[in-house]
Amino acid sequence: MSDTTVRPDARSFRELFLSGVPLLDVRAPVEFVRGAFPTAVNIPLMDDREREQVGLRYKEQGQHAAIALGTQLVYGEIKQGRIQAWADFARGHPQGYLYCFRGGLRSQITQQWLREEAGIDYPRVVGGYKAMRTYLAEVIRAAASAPGHLVLGGLTGSGKTDVLRDVDNAVDLERHANHRGSGFGKRVTPQPSQIDFEHRLAIDLLHKQARGWHAVVLEDESRLIGANALPLELLHAIQSAPLVWLDASLEQRIDRILREYVVELRAEFAASHGDAGDALFSQRLQDSLTAISRRLGGERHARLMALMRDALARQLETGDCDAHRSWIHGLLSEYYDPLYARHMKEKAPRIVFRGNAEAVTGYLRDQAARGRSVG
Repeated sequence: MSDTTVRPDARSFRELFLSGVPLLDVRAPVEFVRGAFPTAVNIPLMDDREREQVGLRYKEQGQHAAIALGTQLVYGEIKQGRIQAWADFARGHPQGYLYCFRGGLRSQITQQWLREEAGIDYPRVVGGYKAMRTYLAEVIRAAASAPGHLVLGGLTGSGKTDVLRDVDNAVDLERHANHRGSGFGKRVTPQPSQIDFEHRLAIDLLHKQARGWHAVVLEDESRLIGANALPLELLHAIQSAPLVWLDASLEQRIDRILREYVVELRAEFAASHGDAGDALFSQRLQDSLTAISRRLGGERHARLMALMRDALARQLETGDCDAHRSWIHGLLSEYYDPLYARHMKEKAPRIVFRGNAEAVTGYLRDQAARGRSVG
């Protein structure tokens, strides 16, 4: 990557995110953990302790003193190790870019050291992380205000996520949040930070727009998906857009919840934790039920917990999962379905179509095609 092949610094955030090019994040680890971008790798100019010291010096004595301290802290083998890591990244990802928080001093120092010590000219993102994040937040705001969105609703376990997977202009909010949405929806792997959730969502919307989808299908979600909160503009769009209702029988819903929340969840724990997986899986189910115990009431919680524990004992001993149907049936019929029923009066006027999975999928695809041709 010599001077004859120098690429300009990046200014088009849209192209950056649509292309999915690798990004070198030179911010401190604590900044990266709070929020970054899906293709970013953190190889910091300063670690957290060094950044804190330099920040204090900057507040007390100004920029020149802070730079001088940074030069003292990052020197010798430490400096060479970081330059080598950046150089390895740059050579491995020749089409990438680097960034710091504002695209200023830390990015420029990284560029300078790469050029002087490794002979590599590597472009930065103008405006850095702050400008990119601002851009993605605006993508969500603009997308939320676009006309033509549809919202997919249905009772717990009706298979809304399965339908969304079969509709090209659907945005799977639960996938971006790594959570199934209900009180039992926590996955084995952790949820993204709030900022990372918003970034994933915005980049998905960008890709949908690039393929001609400006009106999208969203699941009927509440404010929170696990620990991730929907951006308010998108929540308002979900609460006001026309509603498509997915019907499924109680037995179909029990089957699906049994598969996703019992069979598949146990497999996820086994894959992640080996021999300890079964104990963790068993505890997760019981913790999920306990988390809604106050809303269930003492008697109902105790009854459903007893059914769950009996089912877990049988499953872990024999592999038979059928006993789980009892507590799932009780949870749906006595708790989740009455919750939905209380909200249906206000939602009913927004329903423009309802049917089973095949009918709803066909309707959503037809509406998407019409919207795209008009757009």
